Amino acid sequence: MPQPGEAFRPQISAEDSFFDLLVETLDGLDESPRGQFLRQFFRTVAQIDLTEGQSNDYWRHILQRRQEISERLGRRISLKTAIVDVLASTNILRVPILVEFDEFKKLQINAATDSLTGLYNRRLFDEYCDKELIRAKRYGQQLAIVILDMHKLKEVNDRRGHLEGDRILQYVAATLRKTLRASDFAFRIGGDEFALLLPQADPEQAVTLCRRVRSQYESDLAPLNLNIAVTVDFGIAVYPQDGEQKSALLGIADQRLYELKHSTRENARLTPIPRPLQREAAAQPAAAPEAPPPQAPVPSQSAEASSAAHAHIERKWERVSLAGTKSHAILTDLEQKTAKVLDLSYGGVALQFDRPEDLPQQFNAVLHVPILPPVRVILRKTYAVPTENGHTRVGCVFVS
Repeated sequence: MPQPGEAFRPQISAEDSFFDLLVETLDGLDESPRGQFLRQFFRTVAQIDLTEGQSNDYWRHILQRRQEISERLGRRISLKTAIVDVLASTNILRVPILVEFDEFKKLQINAATDSLTGLYNRRLFDEYCDKELIRAKRYGQQLAIVILDMHKLKEVNDRRGHLEGDRILQYVAATLRKTLRASDFAFRIGGDEFALLLPQADPEQAVTLCRRVRSQYESDLAPLNLNIAVTVDFGIAVYPQDGEQKSALLGIADQRLYELKHSTRENARLTPIPRPLQREAAAQPAAAPEAPPPQAPVPSQSAEASSAAHAHIERKWERVSLAGTKSHAILTDLEQKTAKVLDLSYGGVALQFDRPEDLPQQFNAVLHVPILPPVRVILRKTYAVPTENGHTRVGCVFVS
């Protein structure tokens, strides 16, 4: 109850509170998602169908009309009054219906997110990418853009059904939520395509995070026993090193994704080799894929003979050179000794040592190579050849 001498202040209704919240929330949205929401809002409130552009125009007209009437009357009027006044004056109002708060929140979420994964949608990716790029330019910061897509999702859909495929996509979203930093953004931009915006991330940080995403995702999927090598591939572009425009950065990220899918995966997938190949490798260690190149110069006659002995062997798998990278192997059996990784293939790996005589015939190691997460493997030594720089190249095959 008002006390004597106090002005009477009418109590704010639940409807007015809701519409005040609506104004405040929409004010924080960009024009495109705001238009999406308002289109649904006007359809629900007044059963009228507008375009996103028309919805934004009507909304601005409603807010302006509310201010005009409030100034004329000398008191604040409700937004509902302004909505009815504007829509009625245009002869498009049919049946005004108030929406519940839960329905409003649902419309707001639907306007900005992908319904299957709950991640931001493609429309928001385009807007956020522009904003973060402007921010990076303004403050002289780096911005990493990552394009992800699913490897073998089609095989899951064909063999296990689309419901299982949808479940796999939802696992991606869950993994991203667990793995990304609080400052990062994740989006679903297509059927099996995702995108990440990583503010203030350099190339090394971006690669490390993507490795972590892949490793975590494969770990999360393991209990499903899919028997399909489902994983995520990624391509990274970083501002300003790779370009200054969004189109250029996206083009480079797409190109690097393509290169990973169609080159590295074919030649350097670090997974245990299938059982038939394991038996073949064990039975024929001389045919290991890591045989040294026949043209490699060596300092001694014995080394030349060893090289010649391997020169006639036809490789089973193409070798991928890792020269110029920080690739290395940690030998967990030998007090965490580290060896440089020279190259690798589907069947094995070549390491560089100073004293290979201390190396057992079979040993455990953790491989650290670009693109892929750290991988624990068991290696069997198949040959050792001195090189011209005074080191020794040791070829090894993967064993189960």
